[in-house]
Amino acid sequence: MALQLWETLKEAITAYTGLSPATFFTVLALLWAVYYVATGLFGSSDDHIHQRSTAFEEQMEPLPPPVQLGEITEEELKQYDGSDSKKPLLMAIKGQIYDVSQSRMFYGPGGPYALFAGKDASRALAKMSFEEKDLTGDISGLGPFELDALQDWEYKFMSKYVKVGSIKKTTVPVTEGDASGEASGAAETDTKQTEDGPSQTPVT
Repeated sequence: MALQLWETLKEAITAYTGLSPATFFTVLALLWAVYYVATGLFGSSDDHIHQRSTAFEEQMEPLPPPVQLGEITEEELKQYDGSDSKKPLLMAIKGQIYDVSQSRMFYGPGGPYALFAGKDASRALAKMSFEEKDLTGDISGLGPFELDALQDWEYKFMSKYVKVGSIKKTTVPVTEGDASGEASGAAETDTKQTEDGPSQTPVT
C-alpha cells in the first residue's frame, strides 16, 4: 500500500512540476533551510531592537520637578547650559528664567538652539539671530516688529515652561571713598560760603 502511494506521488510530482522526485525534494529542503535561516535572522534582529529600546528607556530617567532658584546673576545662569546633565537646562527671556529641560533636544548640547541655553537670549530671539553679540538680555534699539517677535517668544515660554527665577540686576556699587569725597566736597562748599558770606542769588 505504502509502495503504491509512493509511486503515485512520484508520478504526480513529475507530472505537475516537471522535476524528478529527487530534484523536487532537494528544492523543498533548500527552501525550508532558507526560511529557517531568514526567520532566525529577523527574530534576533527584533530581539536586538527590543533590547536597545529597553536600554534607551532605562537611560531616559524622568525629569525632576523644576527647582525655584530665585534671583541669580547672569554668570550663575551659565552653569545651566546643559553641559552638566545633572543640572536643569535653563534659559531666560526679558530677565525671567525658565526651565527648558523638557526640550533638551532643542536647547541642549547639539540642539539647534543650544547657544541660547544658560543665557538671557532676548535680543537674539527678537532678531532671530545666532550671532554671539546678540546673546544678551539688552533689547534697547529694537524695532516694533522685533519687539513683537520677542513678545511672542515670551508668551510661548510662559505657556510651555515653568518660571524658576529671574536675573539679578547689576548695580554699580558706591565705594566709601566716593561717598566721603562727595561729603567732604559739600562740607568745603558750605565752609567757603560761610567764610565769604552767603552767595548772592538774583531776585526775579
